[in-house]
Amino acid sequence: MTYASIEKSILRPETTEDIRDIVAAAVSAQEPLAVEGTGSKRGLGRPVQAARTLSLTKMSGVTLYEPEELVLSAKAGTPIAEIEALVDENNQRLEFEPMDYGPLHGLEAGQGTLGGVVACNLSGPRRLKQGAARDHILGVRAVSGRAEIFKSGGRVVKNVTGYDLSKGLTGSYGTLAVMSEITIKVLPKCETETTLVLRGLTDGEAAGAMAASMGSAAEVSAAAHLPAYVSSRVMDGELGNEAATAIRIDGFGPSVEARATHLGRALEKVGKLERLEPEASRRLWRDVRDVRPFVDGTDKPVWRLSVTPTRSHEIVMSLRMQAAIDAFYDWQGGLVWLRMEAGEPAADLVRETIRRFGGGHATLVRASESVRAATAVFQPQPGPLAGLSRRLKEQFDPAGVLNPGKMG
Repeated sequence: MTYASIEKSILRPETTEDIRDIVAAAVSAQEPLAVEGTGSKRGLGRPVQAARTLSLTKMSGVTLYEPEELVLSAKAGTPIAEIEALVDENNQRLEFEPMDYGPLHGLEAGQGTLGGVVACNLSGPRRLKQGAARDHILGVRAVSGRAEIFKSGGRVVKNVTGYDLSKGLTGSYGTLAVMSEITIKVLPKCETETTLVLRGLTDGEAAGAMAASMGSAAEVSAAAHLPAYVSSRVMDGELGNEAATAIRIDGFGPSVEARATHLGRALEKVGKLERLEPEASRRLWRDVRDVRPFVDGTDKPVWRLSVTPTRSHEIVMSLRMQAAIDAFYDWQGGLVWLRMEAGEPAADLVRETIRRFGGGHATLVRASESVRAATAVFQPQPGPLAGLSRRLKEQFDPAGVLNPGKMG
């Protein structure tokens, strides 16, 4: 395959060898490539300046699925919705509960790919118990920015030979290599779930209730707090407009009932308690996972803050005193979704406030292209870590042809 034989603006390889040839041609011509699947996460990171896009839409399909071994391999362009449907048929699921950024960026839901999920290291509300995508990757096949095909990991859970490059690529946003095939582990789906909902708590009270629930014997799989002005924007408004602190418990039916009953007795002493049964519970957590309260058809800046759970409500309160914001909490408060109502990202204010309350990371996950081009989208790294990242980039992609500028 040669550059001349491919449509000029969009390159659609069908094999790993095609990817290698495209990258080799880009290196030779010193022309950068924008690397993506369907483009559902194009709004993440800084805009990539590239004349051509390497699209993995034709690199699709499950290549191996062994339910009894809890292992699945698929090409990087395989829709994550297709994978989730397949494993669901076998009473299994992806434990890291990958979120869908599409709707937040004004796109249809369900467009994300396996490669995009891994490249961005996505996860959902179950992250605080089961980890992110990085923790469920067994192996990858990829092409580096040197136009070299390489493999890392394998198809077994225990594979510790050499450096775990597959985890290194997870969260690199396509700046180190183009993944062509990915192997992940899957796990049995829980029999049922329920969500306990405390109503009317302040953000500070909710922080205490979530911490107590996570520290209990109830084996909580998710904890989130939706302030009053946010709760009405999930489940098509069925949750009402009163603040809602949600605690999810899932697993074997009788066990879920026993744990929910025991925890519920303790939470009843904190505030008014409601309960969402399986279908309603799943709807709530899908909306929390996909940041549905901020899916508004605008490009108002949205931040994703990773902070100390017990300090998150203090961070939000401090920011409220200085800017017009909207916010809600996931991961027991360790994850804060923040929308800037005035339309300005206020990056310095957000990051300085986080620093004053114990530190953390702030990532700008939605904004106009011009705002993203002028803003440090990702949390600036300390000098030594930035140096390590730079050397890693130089080793994998010395010519800088893969998603240049994506991560700043």
